[in-house]
Amino acid sequence: MVSLNDLAINCGKTENKITKFIAENVEKAGVKGAVVAVSGGLDSAVTLSLTVKALGREKVTAITLPDCDATPECDIMDVMQHCGRLSVTCSTVDITPILHVMRDTLPLYDASDRISGGNVKSRVRMTVAYHYANRLGRMVMGTSNKTELMTGFFTKYGDGGVDLMPLGDLYKTQIRQLAVHLNVPESIIIKPPTPGFFPGQTTEADLGIDYATLDLVLLSLEKGTEAQMIAEDLKITVEKVEAVQRRIKANEHKRRLPLILRLS
Repeated sequence: MVSLNDLAINCGKTENKITKFIAENVEKAGVKGAVVAVSGGLDSAVTLSLTVKALGREKVTAITLPDCDATPECDIMDVMQHCGRLSVTCSTVDITPILHVMRDTLPLYDASDRISGGNVKSRVRMTVAYHYANRLGRMVMGTSNKTELMTGFFTKYGDGGVDLMPLGDLYKTQIRQLAVHLNVPESIIIKPPTPGFFPGQTTEADLGIDYATLDLVLLSLEKGTEAQMIAEDLKITVEKVEAVQRRIKANEHKRRLPLILRLS
């Protein structure tokens, strides 16, 4: 039987490991610092805090990339408040005009296809982040967590297109613990997570399961527990567990480099 206690982490040790990971890999790459795209959400706020601790604020470039058709004003305010607390200057790049050009130019574009349109948006944000990284000689920090990486709830070559993933081995519930430890603003910690593809979107609604339950399902699957037993343990339907298993399997291609045909 698993419980949320099994997801408890030593935040101090975790912080030290992550900041060391960031500092060592930035130094190894021979670059001048890091770029963090900050959305106003939990994961990017924690990533920014840890990157500043690892490198110092003068080596961190924070950018926020709102889409006026979908990004709420409170997200931008949360970004600026958090950056201000860390004494980091944040550049704002409104990607709305770029998205409108893409919408009007791309063949087969269909505004009702929110997944396709959302992936375009995510890849535009990746392009802007790498523009800053290339111009400033810095690395792009990823903000993905283990929950979303395992289930494939990210855009391939979008938010998945980064240089380092310092939070990639932490479940969402563990990142929330770390956020409290790092004094991330409460407004960010309690905010419903969203990819920001369209107004009102939430990750939990798209996944069809809340993060606390999902993290326990994923932890149980990692331990090799059968779906029926997980369902009984967590008091959910076996169909819900099997839906998570299907997500993991269907999105395996997102978690690996492109396959190469070996000819010898």
